[in-house]
Amino acid sequence: MLTAKQRELLHFITVRLEDSGISPSFEEMKEALDLKSKSGVHRLISALEERGFIRRLPNRARALEVIRQAEDSVAAPRAKSSESTHDNVVPLRRPTPVQRQIANDVVELPLHGRIAAGVPIEALEGQSTLPVPAALLGPGEHYALEVSGDSMIEAGIFDGDFALVRKTDVARDGEIVVALVRDEEATLKYLHRENGMVRLDPANGAYEPQVYRAGEVKVQGKLAGLLRRYH
Repeated sequence: MLTAKQRELLHFITVRLEDSGISPSFEEMKEALDLKSKSGVHRLISALEERGFIRRLPNRARALEVIRQAEDSVAAPRAKSSESTHDNVVPLRRPTPVQRQIANDVVELPLHGRIAAGVPIEALEGQSTLPVPAALLGPGEHYALEVSGDSMIEAGIFDGDFALVRKTDVARDGEIVVALVRDEEATLKYLHRENGMVRLDPANGAYEPQVYRAGEVKVQGKLAGLLRRYH
């Protein structure tokens, strides 16, 4: 059984996720529940997590997932409304059925060095990470590579961009892939297969396609998105 504050916090988080897809900050939760410090919020979050009502998502800042609702939920603290039956209470809008909702927050992707968008260079190395908005990613496991070169500029991929790559070893013709060449070098190109060969096409008229035997090329992932920093 949850305490009144635990029920209020659970509903507050649920409504915020429904409205914006982003879980509230600890400061927002502290103010909404009229608590004196964030340590009180931490205790409430831990209690809800232990009881199986919410879950913290790994590698995401501020990311909470609502797993289930309390049967005796009360309204979360919100702005006063003309529908209020009490000065500080708004009628509960129950989600029916309760759906598992994930905050649209930040994911720390492994950053595996630089990948050529021109001549192939060494890639898939390095131990750093890159914070990426979760909304840019779909299902599956992802990693990031920094683009080096200008051979994909006609596809909107520029030197210094970060390629967000979904891990896979299969791809269809015409897709932009990370291709590992001869188990040594990687490049970002359009994939085409013809007559038992693999052709890696650039998106820049100044560059020629690269043609290899099928066994010399392995697909390491497909382009899922781009992240660009402006300086």
